[in-house]
Amino acid sequence: MNKFFLMLLIAFVAMSCSKKVEVSGNFAGGSPLERIEFIEASGVATLPLINMGVDAKGNFSGSFEAPKDGMYIMTYAGKQAMIYLKGGQKVNISGSAQSFPAQFTVAGDAKNNNQYLKEVQKLIEGYAAKINVGELVSKDEPAFLKEIEKISNDLNEKIETAAKSTSPDSEVVQWKKDELNASVLGLMNQYEMNRPMVSQNPNFKVSKNFTDVEAKLKKDEDRLLKNQPIYRNYLLGKLSKDFQAFAEANNKSGTEISSVLFSKFLDTKKDLSQLAKDYLLAFVMSNSDINPSTSAADAAKLTKIIDEKIKDKEIKEDLKRIQFVISGPKIGEAAPNAKLIKADGGDFNLSAATEKPKLVMFYASWNPYISESNIPVLREVVKFYQPKMDFVFVNLDDTKDQFTKTSSALLQGIPGTNVYAENGMNSQIAKDLGIYGFKMPSYVAVGKDGKIASKFFYNLGDPELVTVLDNLTGLKAPTAAPQATLQNELLAPETQSAPETK
Repeated sequence: MNKFFLMLLIAFVAMSCSKKVEVSGNFAGGSPLERIEFIEASGVATLPLINMGVDAKGNFSGSFEAPKDGMYIMTYAGKQAMIYLKGGQKVNISGSAQSFPAQFTVAGDAKNNNQYLKEVQKLIEGYAAKINVGELVSKDEPAFLKEIEKISNDLNEKIETAAKSTSPDSEVVQWKKDELNASVLGLMNQYEMNRPMVSQNPNFKVSKNFTDVEAKLKKDEDRLLKNQPIYRNYLLGKLSKDFQAFAEANNKSGTEISSVLFSKFLDTKKDLSQLAKDYLLAFVMSNSDINPSTSAADAAKLTKIIDEKIKDKEIKEDLKRIQFVISGPKIGEAAPNAKLIKADGGDFNLSAATEKPKLVMFYASWNPYISESNIPVLREVVKFYQPKMDFVFVNLDDTKDQFTKTSSALLQGIPGTNVYAENGMNSQIAKDLGIYGFKMPSYVAVGKDGKIASKFFYNLGDPELVTVLDNLTGLKAPTAAPQATLQNELLAPETQSAPETK
């Protein structure tokens, strides 16, 4: 009996500590070409946690590790909805492909929390529709603060009313209250920024009463920073004027990237907590400078900032991961040796040494950018470089059957090795190379020694990719046909004369 009780206790503890969320559902009218992704909503530089297919009947299912309890963005067919999820939950989501995200149902373990959010949102939207923001920010400060207090009290009452009728978890109610406080703070910042012009007093400064109200609303700042992106937007808004002046004074050449300037600016802000600096700097980095067009020199600057300035472990890991996903593995590293399956069932290894270098393409049937329209370009590239280069086409569809159909339909007659990554987007090679749906189709070169020979490219016509292929093969790709240049020149006068006809 004691042994049975111990086993039961261990099982309970394991379940309570689990971060896995199991998701299933159906979207009536859903298309197999559409995908469903879940992204943690409160982080910075966060990536999709899962990429699920929808079958011909609109069914989908999958599971993922939830990094935290909180809000998640669910994307489907380019549209987004917010859902509150907790680790260990089994969730069912249903609706219509046409009406999502305006209408859908969350059932299972997440039902009450999401029913609460739906109910409270309806109450808040009805109240907010009656608020005239322009009129509100035009009031004098005492009248504005009085109105702000009334709005906060009224909406907090609605938050509690919705909670009584839906029985959500206490942390979900707290999340909604925090969101309200962050929204009110944003409104207060808007008032402070606009008041000098509205009052025709350029020297206007808010009173102590105003700053006391702000301090009360952000008394739990660490929680606001961690869970409320709109609170971070509020802080960025508060800093924007000072940062603009700092940037103008410290970037005379205009060549420095935003992240470097903002990092130096934050060093001067002694009143900001380290956590606030980490979140704000991470936001600026992920939204302005971490992208495929960033030069190697600037990428090195970003890495140094992440290593030296970001102290929070989770934020640091997220930034390093998105950097890796954007740039891919380092040139000179061995290609992943994750298992790939050839059409005949044999194994294929990207890292094996070969007589020729190879260009590797990653694709899937559901990706909108791989279709018959760009296959002719691929066909010409393969035809030109084939004497000196091998081509490998890695399929990331959900099943091997789909791989067989896709490779036969799209790549028929194109010389190369067709291989399948088992489990598609959840395959080991996708993890090793940071392949996500937004990163396909993509191309990377591998040398004869089985080592990575280029960064990732997303366009076969990229001049830098052409240079890589030329260098690896010793061939010289032809330049653009003169007719194309002439056509552009003939179009130019018409384009230039357009403004004159207005």
